[in-house]
Amino acid sequence: MANRELRSQVIAIYKQLLYLGRSYPLGYDYFRPRLHKAFMANAHLTDEDQIRHGIKRAEFVQKEIEALYYLKRYRTLRKRYDGA
Repeated sequence: MANRELRSQVIAIYKQLLYLGRSYPLGYDYFRPRLHKAFMANAHLTDEDQIRHGIKRAEFVQKEIEALYYLKRYRTLRKRYDGA
């Protein structure tokens, strides 16, 4: 039962990261293959603790990408209002 829950968590974080990758500064074509490669490198994991650790690492990456996106957005707005 726990494996099903972990599997659904992994799929959910993968989808969230794919969605965030659309606004990645280097582009979606750069982001998607690297994300896929990172997840496939851990596809062999069967230990629940290792899978949970991988999920936490993916959540950290998600927060970093969100911060990068908001920083880029903030800089754009700042240029717009400071430059005028």
